[in-house]
Amino acid sequence: MNDKVSMELVMHRLEQSKTELNDAKLLYKNNSYLSANNRAYYSIFHAIRAVLALEPIDFKKHKDVMAYFNKNYVNTELFPKTIGKRIVQANRIREDSDYDDEYVANSNATEDQIKTAEELIELVERYIKSKE
Repeated sequence: MNDKVSMELVMHRLEQSKTELNDAKLLYKNNSYLSANNRAYYSIFHAIRAVLALEPIDFKKHKDVMAYFNKNYVNTELFPKTIGKRIVQANRIREDSDYDDEYVANSNATEDQIKTAEELIELVERYIKSKE
């Protein structure tokens, strides 16, 4: 993959992340917390995939994307360990929101999901700029 194609993919994934974040915010405003949790998680997921596109590397399974990012970017402190923990929590909340019939989503947890996505996008944008 050449540099131009790679940066196009990076920017596409970052824009996808921002779109998912906007969707999460709209759903949150409408008290659709389960759906907002899902969209906030996907915002996080696409932001991470934007970073991975710089290598370029990708995986078919979410768990592999997350594991690789944590191992190569969080554990090496290219990204703060605190964001790594929040990403793990966001994934857990998204899975509960999507698959646990007894999970009750609430405003506070959903707001945290959205804040995690916002913070990660900012960190990813800074990281991408440092690589240009």
